[in-house]
Amino acid sequence: MNKDQVKGVTEQVKGKVNEAVGKVTDNPGKELKGDLQQGAGKVQKAYGDAKEDAKDNAKRNAP
Repeated sequence: MNKDQVKGVTEQVKGKVNEAVGKVTDNPGKELKGDLQQGAGKVQKAYGDAKEDAKDNAKRNAP
């Protein structure tokens, strides 16, 4: 697991917390912030996943 994957998952968790707090406190701004954090986290994790896949493929195809 690389740093982008870890940061992406962390951002998703923070986003879920912010979204839940926004719902409980009836704060649409906080809820939206949580949604955006989750989206950003998913993108960062996907980037990290792609980097890992590329690294794994390079190792497999190395002479």
